[in-house]
Amino acid sequence: MSQVSQMPGLDRAQRLRAIVLPIAAIGLLAALAPVAPLIVRLAAKGHLHAPDLPLLAAQPLVIKLHIAGAVAALLIGAMLMTLRKGVTFHRTAGWLWVGAMSLVAGSSIFITGINGDHWSFIHLFTGWTLIALPIAVIAARRHVVKTHRRFMMGLFYGGLVINGFIAFIPGRTMWNVFFA
Repeated sequence: MSQVSQMPGLDRAQRLRAIVLPIAAIGLLAALAPVAPLIVRLAAKGHLHAPDLPLLAAQPLVIKLHIAGAVAALLIGAMLMTLRKGVTFHRTAGWLWVGAMSLVAGSSIFITGINGDHWSFIHLFTGWTLIALPIAVIAARRHVVKTHRRFMMGLFYGGLVINGFIAFIPGRTMWNVFFA
């Protein structure tokens, strides 16, 4: 038996996360490893400046929608994380957040530039978001708070924060808007 399966006090989901999350992190690092020297070289040349609004305006509509949804989801999600839960504002803002996340995931299906005309490993987040959002909403409607919280926090940190860092890799659009 592995050490994880023998951990007292951990339920099945916690044991599964103890295995899956490190594997996912190693997979992400392995995927970025071949381009790491290029990323470091480009990052060294970057400098923070005011947003390049003409560059944003020149992007296709699907990318504009994706960015608008991501910014809205990040701002609404940050408020939801810090403010009181279960009140009318939380429910209303939560629906707005679900809409913004749906826009982000839906639009990302049509964004394929990072890998030619094919989806990349980042699109795994798209699939997960489209599965996890309904599960989290159903959990909230059934008052299964623990499940709702886990899924929503996972979507916020995994879907927005981690992908946000990926979006700012040198050479990508968001990097060019703020640093190139």
